[in-house]
Amino acid sequence: MAPPPPPPLHPHHHCVLTRFRCPATGTARFLIRLGIKPFCCSSVPSRTPPPLHGPSLRRGRRPLDYPDPFARTFDLAALRVPAAACAPLERRLRGHLLNWPRVHNVIRLRNDQGLLSLSPPPPGYPAEEPGGPAPRATAVLRREKLVRELNARGFLRFPNLARLSRPSPLARKRRERKGDGGDEETCEPDKDKAYVVEVAGERREDDDDWKGLVGEEGIGRDTWRIGSTRLLLLEERYAERKVDELPEAVKDVLDHETQHDESSAFELIRCHLTLFYTYWSMSEVLEVLLPEGVIIPTGFETIGHIAHLNLRDEHMPYKKLIASVVLDKNKPKIQTVVNKTDVIQNNYRTMQLEVLAGNGSLRTMVIESGLRFQVDLGTVYWNSRLATERQRLVNIFRNLDVVCDMFSGVGPLAISAAKKVKYVYANDINPNAVGYLERNMVLNKLEKKIEMCSKGFYAILNQNCIV
Repeated sequence: MAPPPPPPLHPHHHCVLTRFRCPATGTARFLIRLGIKPFCCSSVPSRTPPPLHGPSLRRGRRPLDYPDPFARTFDLAALRVPAAACAPLERRLRGHLLNWPRVHNVIRLRNDQGLLSLSPPPPGYPAEEPGGPAPRATAVLRREKLVRELNARGFLRFPNLARLSRPSPLARKRRERKGDGGDEETCEPDKDKAYVVEVAGERREDDDDWKGLVGEEGIGRDTWRIGSTRLLLLEERYAERKVDELPEAVKDVLDHETQHDESSAFELIRCHLTLFYTYWSMSEVLEVLLPEGVIIPTGFETIGHIAHLNLRDEHMPYKKLIASVVLDKNKPKIQTVVNKTDVIQNNYRTMQLEVLAGNGSLRTMVIESGLRFQVDLGTVYWNSRLATERQRLVNIFRNLDVVCDMFSGVGPLAISAAKKVKYVYANDINPNAVGYLERNMVLNKLEKKIEMCSKGFYAILNQNCIV
């Protein structure tokens, strides 16, 4: 008699009971519990470290050679390639190159003399011998030729080279004022320099981890090249890898380039990328300076050369520090940093502002929709965030319209409308705003299309000042 059929399965969303027939007995059954994991998550924690997403002041190490307290050094790997092969390699290796903001992944080192004698020259390479064939024209050979032609009396035949190589008296005085005298080079970077790349040491022949020449793995084998080179910075996850640990895609690209040009040689090196204070953004600097847990102020309103902050109560103990960073990171566009100390409570809608950093001037020039407006934040009201709304209203107006702006202020809407409509009536109760409105009318050459007055709203309605 055949055994009864098994009951139908009603699988739970966490497990499934599956029945398998044993071929030996034919009657015994095994119940195997299979755990089905949800598709949206995994219960097994991943042991791989999280991916690196760009540089951070908290992640880099502090270098000892630079006095900049915000300087951070990161270890990277780079490919030293000939300058002629740099552009095609950059396009083909773009997915494996460093992709940090404001950092170029192609670096030209200072005083680069090229890859010299990476391996013995191939037989038949033209040598500079009497009666022999002329050597190939390279930058190194041209410089050596110039050195031999110049005599000890100076650059008699090359006045331009003499002027470039001999510093002027003003340059010598400037170097003496710095204290170096021109004999030693200091490690202090330029103020405008955001980063610097340094090779982590010279290549050694007995270095097993970093042999330098990739040709031992089949890339650029037995090659010799003289010429300038470039560094292609690889992603940070390749910093500690050896040549044979690089992705196969990178090896294939280099192997293809070597087969296409047998004179190409590639060198895998370690380098140090040092990022200075100029590189870091305002929010990144404030993240380090402010205590942990304090919300980082990331935005502010720009009114001409004035940065208008709206700091919270937790920011008040550090308001001077925040203002100095905002001013320093936005120079020369920002020259004054202010903070609103109280809500608007007067009829003129002027704000109570506290100057935190800069020259303290509240008079500025604002450019909006191609028009110029003179503004004094201490005596008039201005809001740059309403520029989109003002432009929306101007787009609604027609050429034959007559517009009445009852609360014109310094005239951002009235003057913008005067460029399009037939005539504009402007009014504001603040006499200071009316004074700046008159200046802005003349400044934008629209005084003939605007009539202004300084009265209250109900007074205008009762006296029928505007028809």
